[in-house]
Amino acid sequence: MTEMSYLDGNMLDGPLRELFAVDLSPAIARCESCGMTGPLAGLHVYPHAPGLVARCPACTQVMLRLVRAPDRAWLDLRGATFLQVPLPPDQPRP
Repeated sequence: MTEMSYLDGNMLDGPLRELFAVDLSPAIARCESCGMTGPLAGLHVYPHAPGLVARCPACTQVMLRLVRAPDRAWLDLRGATFLQVPLPPDQPRP
């Protein structure tokens, strides 16, 4: 991989907030490649592609891809084995 500048995962907050009703910055994900767990805010985000590419800070494997069009969005989480989303305490349960 060539060295490119990246933004930290906090920049995913706005784009993901458009898709989900909760803040995903503190959500915990596990890298499928190396097993590292940490918040989405800690990922290295590369905005140079047609969408956003978020890589594991430990092994640089892609964990998340987000591409937007005017009428839809594509979210690919194949590089994460799970995404643990914190919910507000007053959130009703189904």
